[in-house]
Amino acid sequence: MDGNGVLFATLQGSNKVVLQRMPVQLPKKHGRGGQSAVRFARLRVEKRLMYQAKCCEMAVTHFISDNVPSVKGIVVAGAAQLKEEMRDSEHFDPRLKKVIITTVDVSYGMDQGFNQAITLASEALSDVKLVEEKKLISTFFEQISLDTGMIVFGVQDTMKAMQLGSLKSCMLNEEIEVMRYEIKNPVTGE
Repeated sequence: MDGNGVLFATLQGSNKVVLQRMPVQLPKKHGRGGQSAVRFARLRVEKRLMYQAKCCEMAVTHFISDNVPSVKGIVVAGAAQLKEEMRDSEHFDPRLKKVIITTVDVSYGMDQGFNQAITLASEALSDVKLVEEKKLISTFFEQISLDTGMIVFGVQDTMKAMQLGSLKSCMLNEEIEVMRYEIKNPVTGE
């Protein structure tokens, strides 16, 4: 959430789903003086509060079903103070306040901000599959760059390591087309 819009999305495993995007144009501070300055400031604050209330309503729509939160946790992300004001406002549903995991500052809005929020909240989201996969892959590349000999590639070498019991972890492509069959001779038992 920022002064340019709000994005509601979910992260489940490595699947990111954007539920709704809502761009907004909040009035900025301006240099107009005179008798209208106070009125312009009041209108700016009112529009900000209406925007926050609308975002709180949308959060309830997306993240509460059957009167309970439908998500395990919420990461509130945004630029400047707007996200904290929304999180702490009286309009933000108390049922959702209970499942807030963390609040992070992001430099971008919308989709780029969503990706940055995932990265910045990675410790809080440590049980999320996407973060675990990123850590595993970074360890994999670190071992390759150090040339420790602790990495095997390909089906044949991986199967040998598995048979020897020296395999700590295994990364597979979801679309792998290799199947392994073990056939026993019913007569000899081999």
